Amino acid sequence: MSTELTLQSPLDMHLHLRDEEMLKLVAPLTAQTFAGALIMPNLVPPVTTKESALAYKQRINDAKKYSDFEPYVTLFFQEYNYDFLKEIKDDIIGIKLYPAGITTNSEGGVAAIDAEALRPTLEAMSELKIPLCIHGETNGFVMDREKEFVPVYEALAKEFPNLKIIMEHITTKDSVELLDKYDNLHATITLHHLLITLDDVAGGMLQPHLFCKPIAKRYEDRDALLKVALEAHPKVMFGSDSAPHPKHKKECCGCAAGVFTAPIALQVLAELFEEHGKLDNLEKFVSLNAQSVYEFTPVEKTITLIKQDCIVPEIYEGFGENVVPMYAGETLKWSLS
Repeated sequence: MSTELTLQSPLDMHLHLRDEEMLKLVAPLTAQTFAGALIMPNLVPPVTTKESALAYKQRINDAKKYSDFEPYVTLFFQEYNYDFLKEIKDDIIGIKLYPAGITTNSEGGVAAIDAEALRPTLEAMSELKIPLCIHGETNGFVMDREKEFVPVYEALAKEFPNLKIIMEHITTKDSVELLDKYDNLHATITLHHLLITLDDVAGGMLQPHLFCKPIAKRYEDRDALLKVALEAHPKVMFGSDSAPHPKHKKECCGCAAGVFTAPIALQVLAELFEEHGKLDNLEKFVSLNAQSVYEFTPVEKTITLIKQDCIVPEIYEGFGENVVPMYAGETLKWSLS
């Protein structure tokens, strides 16, 4: 049994840091254990210009507290011309497409994802090698939204074969099956979708801190995700989708969607991979695969975990904000060294 685990430059390729006081609270909780993270642009207003992207990156750097952490910022998808994208390509890592109204702060997203309508922007992105990150859900029945989006992924993959497409936070076996069908499709997988199903969210008493979008699915979906993650399939990478909301917005009528996993992600992943005898694959899943997919070299950073129990805080508080983590108050088997 391993008692110590060293990871080189772990990366979180799908992270929400919010802004203002919440940003100040949560940014250090990721920066402590990760060398870098791909940051979501769905602020209010969203990040759509070079000025707003650079300003947001600066606010993150001001808040992170750890110098060995690099925020990789993205743009909120809209129609962009080639000249603009050429100018900004070195300042961003990708562009995030949200279907309109599908998740938090996505009201300004794309109303209809049509290849012809989006062609000018997507062709420019293809030529400039800017990855397209997609929240892949329709507005259909909540359990079927990702499955219904599969034809959209297929159409885009076929129509724009040189465009690198990241299927964000996949939750179904249908999405897993797409990975080997198209060379230009890749995916991120969250911690919570490797662990929970809808039963954990709503099978007994409702668990608001496990409610997220995309919603957790069936056992067969979770098992399909777990299989490719544990194998460290080269086209999948860790993206926590850690999404902080204040406690009063989670434990209420009209509960906000989002699971906050940033402070415990590596510890829980170590336990999960060890449980399945795949601890040697964890670094590929949380670092090497992302470097290959996005073609970049992260900040050098070594994180050591030890086999020692630790209790997850009930709540993180500061700057007038608070957020409850997944597994609040529970004991984990791995700790930060």
